[in-house]
Amino acid sequence: MLYPRVIPVLLFKDGGLVKTIKFQSPIYIGDPINAVKIFNDKEVDEVIFLDITKSRLQVEPNYSLIEEISNECFVPFAYGGSVNSIASIKKIFKLGAEKVIINSAAFKNPHLITEASLIFGSQSIVVSIDYKKNIFGHNKVYIESGKRSTRISPLEYAMNMQELGAGELYVNSIDKEGTRSGYDIDVLSEITSAVSIPVIASGGADNIYDMKEAIERANVSAVSAGTMFVYYGKKNGVLINYPNRSDIISLLTNK
Repeated sequence: MLYPRVIPVLLFKDGGLVKTIKFQSPIYIGDPINAVKIFNDKEVDEVIFLDITKSRLQVEPNYSLIEEISNECFVPFAYGGSVNSIASIKKIFKLGAEKVIINSAAFKNPHLITEASLIFGSQSIVVSIDYKKNIFGHNKVYIESGKRSTRISPLEYAMNMQELGAGELYVNSIDKEGTRSGYDIDVLSEITSAVSIPVIASGGADNIYDMKEAIERANVSAVSAGTMFVYYGKKNGVLINYPNRSDIISLLTNK
């Protein structure tokens, strides 16, 4: 039975599992490999790993971390973080990732998307679109962990990335990330109406009903969440969790 993918997103900083709100103040919440093992047991659809380590010395992906993840992760996974060259993409795939997620480099070197898609296949190249409202109240795409504005709207950026050869878009609202206030349905709907490649919704999910809304109203191909899958309850106790597959299928497919 086919149904929309439900994807946990795990953030890493200096090798540890962390969580942020609106891309700010990462809080350490535990051992990332333990989370991987739990998601293995839950038989999740796939996992997204994003390394948000801020270091002038980190000009390459954390290959040792990717290798450790690959050795323990028995479901498909995508990796993002300092992915900025064909050589780095090749090494990440060699270590076992199914997809790479490219953020800042997609803006700084857009030809990388085209070249990577031709070499490795567009289905394995995901462009991350992080966006938020600027001081004038207009949504713009931001790079460098949400610090630098591209001055481009999410819709225009999404269309550009599809044209360059991206096979999938990971669309993340910075204003909603970690807030558990629901997805940005309006922006997601704009993008899915304009592109033909799969779109992953991210930023703001609190429960599976938020995911259902994004699938039905915004027509996304997949939904993802971080906070929802690492915290539990009103007080945000750390607990790695994932809905039962039967509940996902029942709710998301109306069966």
